[in-house]
Amino acid sequence: MIKYALACDHDHAFEGWFGSSSDYDDQLARGLVDCPVCGSKGVRKQIMSPAISGTKARRSTPEPNAQVREMMMTAASEVRRQVEDSFDYVGDRFAKEARDIHEGKSEDRGIYGEATPKEVAALVEDGVKVAALPPAPPKKTDMN
Repeated sequence: MIKYALACDHDHAFEGWFGSSSDYDDQLARGLVDCPVCGSKGVRKQIMSPAISGTKARRSTPEPNAQVREMMMTAASEVRRQVEDSFDYVGDRFAKEARDIHEGKSEDRGIYGEATPKEVAALVEDGVKVAALPPAPPKKTDMN
């Protein structure tokens, strides 16, 4: 596994874990890498120092970071499932519907859908509370 420090074209910083450097390149080219904050596909690697392997024997138990990562992935999947099960899907009308709810023109309810990074930025600037939905788990066919 390789961990990259990444950033989107809106300067949101995040980490990505990939099986190899070529896996990152392939997934980026196929549009599978996006910002977890705003959903932007304009993702780039940030400058980072390499992880140097020492001569210590490898642990037989998972690293604490692997356990935390697994716990976070499980929690993110659960959040996504809860939203999909209980919120209204509004598709590409998300930005308009979120603004209408914020302004009291539409019923106050939980919604989810798609919005462009520009639409999300405008909503946030106007005080509309929005959050990116955790990404769906990768399909087995998309994994190496």
